Amino acid sequence: METMVITGTRKGIGRYLAEYYVGKGYNVIGCSRSAADYELENYEHYELDVADEKAVGKMVRSVARDHGGIDILLNNAGIASMNHFLLTPLSTVERIFATNVFGTFNFCREVGKAMAKQRYGRIVNFATVAAPLKLEGEAAYAASKAAVANLTQLIAKELAEFNITVNAVGPTPVATDLIRGVSDDKIDDLINTQAIKRMGEYRDISNVTDFLIQKESDFITGQVIYLGGVS
Repeated sequence: METMVITGTRKGIGRYLAEYYVGKGYNVIGCSRSAADYELENYEHYELDVADEKAVGKMVRSVARDHGGIDILLNNAGIASMNHFLLTPLSTVERIFATNVFGTFNFCREVGKAMAKQRYGRIVNFATVAAPLKLEGEAAYAASKAAVANLTQLIAKELAEFNITVNAVGPTPVATDLIRGVSDDKIDDLINTQAIKRMGEYRDISNVTDFLIQKESDFITGQVIYLGGVS
């Protein structure tokens, strides 16, 4: 049974992925800042802030020790804030970058160490279409996810020698708390910029992660796949 770590699993996309991959026979370890309000067979939950370097290192070492290694990492944890650039306080930018960039970096590095020892691994980070679409009102969020996309492409080169692939998926809006404060008009405008004009669904995301984490995808790394026909 392969061991998979998924960040941000308390709700939304992360919870869906935890349930989905447990159902597919994976041993799943999730995390979030607070406790999960659900239980699954072959699922274990850690409470931590992904930006807490020491806590992440402690968790990853524990998981690798208890499960004999880590095969897959899905870096899903992320936060957003929609506001005009001129009205966005630095504290908001720092909070977004702490979770989206520093948290992704922490897990990539710590899980990458475990994967390097076993000379195998699959890492999938989470980008967003807000970056390539240059969405107004999402300067901090889009910039943080652009950093994640660049990080993905760079560390893919550094980890390739260990038979570790690193890719990213960039979802379109999905009906989660992340977009709860976004107006319907704004969502409609965004969808109209896509080639495929509909909201994203959970299955769209797992379809991509399924492909990227399979053993046969060993020649695919450093790729950022944006959904909905966005490029």
